[in-house]
Amino acid sequence: MDVIVLIGFAAAILIGVSLGLIGGGGSILTVPVLVYILDVDPVLATAYSLFVVGSTSLVGAGTYMKKGLVDYKTAVVFAIPSFIAVFLTRKYLVPALPDPLFSLGETAITKNIGIMVFFALIMLAASYSMIKSKKEEASDEDEKVKFNFPLIAVEGSIVGVITGIVGAGGGFLIIPALVLLARLPMKMAVGTSLLIIAAKSLIGFLGDLSTQTIDWNMLLVFTGLSIVGIFIGSALSKKINEKVLKKGFGWFVLIMGVYIIGKELMKL
Repeated sequence: MDVIVLIGFAAAILIGVSLGLIGGGGSILTVPVLVYILDVDPVLATAYSLFVVGSTSLVGAGTYMKKGLVDYKTAVVFAIPSFIAVFLTRKYLVPALPDPLFSLGETAITKNIGIMVFFALIMLAASYSMIKSKKEEASDEDEKVKFNFPLIAVEGSIVGVITGIVGAGGGFLIIPALVLLARLPMKMAVGTSLLIIAAKSLIGFLGDLSTQTIDWNMLLVFTGLSIVGIFIGSALSKKINEKVLKKGFGWFVLIMGVYIIGKELMKL
C-alpha cells in the first residue's frame, strides 16, 4: 500500500481520536485529509465527509442515548428543516454550481477552489468557538425545555445548507442553538447535536449516490478507522484536560484553515 495512503488512514484514526477526546471538531479535518493527502476531488470529498461524519456521530450519539442525554423532541424540531436543506443542497445545489463559479478580471475562481475556501472559512469559525474562553452554561438538568420553534427551524435550515456544501457536521453551530433556543443543558445539547449531525449527514450523503461515483472500499476503511479512533479518544479523555485539549485543537484548526486559504489562493 502506498505510503501516502497509509498516512491518510492514520489521519482517519486521529480524526476519530479527536472526536472521542473533545466530543466534536475532529470531523472538520476530514475534507482536508481526503483532498490534500488522499487526493480526492473536493466535491467528492465533501460527500465522503458526510458519510464519515454521519457514521462517527451516530456511534457517539449512541453513548449519550444510553445515558439518557438526548432530547428527541428537540432533535426532531431542529432536524426536519435541516434534513430537507442538506438533501436538496447535495442533490441539486452542489451539482448545479457553475465551474468556474465566477471571474475576477482574467482570474477564474473554479468550483473546487470556491468550495475549499468556503470550507476553510467554516474552519476558522469552528476554531474560534473552540479557542474562545466562555463561562460555563448555567443550567438545571431538570429545567423544562422552552422551544423557540421559528428560530430553531431557521437555524436547522442554515446548518443544513452549510453541511450540504462543505460536508462538515456543524456542531459548533448546533450546540449553541440548542443551549440558547431550546434551553438544553450542555451535556444534553451535545448528545442531541450528535444525533442530529448523524441523521442529517447520512441523509445528505443519500443525495450524492445518484451524482457521485463512490469508492466504497476506501470510504468504509476510512470510516472504520475513524470509529476505532473514537474509542481510543474516549479512553484517553479520562487522562487529559478537556479544556486545554479543545483550545489547542482549536488553534490547530485555525492554522489549517489559514493554510487551506493560502494554498487555494496560490492556485489563482
